[in-house]
Amino acid sequence: MYKELFEQALHIESPWYVEKIEFSEFERKLIVFLNFKTGSRFYYENGKEGISGTFSVHDTIQKTWQHLNFFEHECHLSVRVPRIKTDSGKVRLIKTPWEGIHNGFTLLFETLVLQLSSHMPVNNVSKLTGISNYRIWELLKKYVTMTLEKADYATLEVVGMDETSSRKRHDYITLFVDMKEKKVIFITKGKSNQTVKDFVKDLENHNGKAVSIKHACCDMSPAFIKGIRENLPFADITFDKFHIVKLLNEAIDIIRREETKQESCLKKSRYTFLKNRENHTLKEQKKFTELSLSKMNLKTMRAYRIRESFQSIYQSETLEEFTNLLNKWYYWATHSRLKPIIDVAKTIKSHWDGVVKWMESKINNGILEEFNSIVQATKAKARGFKTFDCFKTIIFLLLGKLDFRLINKCYLPI
Repeated sequence: MYKELFEQALHIESPWYVEKIEFSEFERKLIVFLNFKTGSRFYYENGKEGISGTFSVHDTIQKTWQHLNFFEHECHLSVRVPRIKTDSGKVRLIKTPWEGIHNGFTLLFETLVLQLSSHMPVNNVSKLTGISNYRIWELLKKYVTMTLEKADYATLEVVGMDETSSRKRHDYITLFVDMKEKKVIFITKGKSNQTVKDFVKDLENHNGKAVSIKHACCDMSPAFIKGIRENLPFADITFDKFHIVKLLNEAIDIIRREETKQESCLKKSRYTFLKNRENHTLKEQKKFTELSLSKMNLKTMRAYRIRESFQSIYQSETLEEFTNLLNKWYYWATHSRLKPIIDVAKTIKSHWDGVVKWMESKINNGILEEFNSIVQATKAKARGFKTFDCFKTIIFLLLGKLDFRLINKCYLPI
């Protein structure tokens, strides 16, 4: 009776059956032995060799796969796996219904590892499953690589790119993101114009075309701009407001730090001026109100209002309105007598077309900033990654929206 119960629980179907079950109390391990009915024939297919059909059994070899735990005990499937002999005399091992992509694991066990690795560092997954870090990394890399091979970018039209630090402060990688699907589609080392060339090569390997990219979103990095112009000939460049606001925030902070030397009331107000008013805490609201009502005519407060004015431009309903307001803002900023603000305004002027292009593309680079934050948080939580391949694998696992069901029928995303 218990054999039939295990067959149902493990979804074992004819011609397979549970032959016996052993439990090692010392190893705290359950071993389920599977066999097949005498006279069974098995399907085998190999496209590269041109082999396809149902064959009788030539001989067998014993193989073992780790399965999901039986309560708190490890569970392994030990199976007599048939080898068949083709019409041409070639002997080949069949693929069983439960075996995973990586040697030694069932599909369900691999699903567990994938799901755990999406929510915690690999070292923690290793402790929970008893599997070495090395084997987990090999499994993850294999799944990511095989799933990416099936990716199709034929309809890709809008792409964003952003660099983020990797192992060391001055080591960078560049993420390329499908802005419509909001997923990472390519990762490469560095942050030079070569990264765009590398992306185009990968794009074309997945049915995409460089000439099909209509919009590209990036920061004002000369390297990215050059890379786009040289490799994506029909892509209009958009510089999003998040990057520009970041530049304005940096300018405000420079002004605040300098002004704090004469105005002690600005101490401990950094985040008060980096945040939008609606995001202020009660303490920050009180601080902001006090500084607003003061008669000191603070440079920091003027810079803050210039930033607010810039942000309001993006509420424009037409290109004409957007351009007119941006021109007025530029005049105000360049006559503010606040050098850091003037410098940002001149940067905007030198990238004017890309700033204005936002009204057409409406590309929001916030997703890139969000991805960057997730990547850095993951790196910190894992205390870094030993290799670029490991780092890249985790990024795809978290941000690539990979459909592992393409290679593992048991996988269910959570």
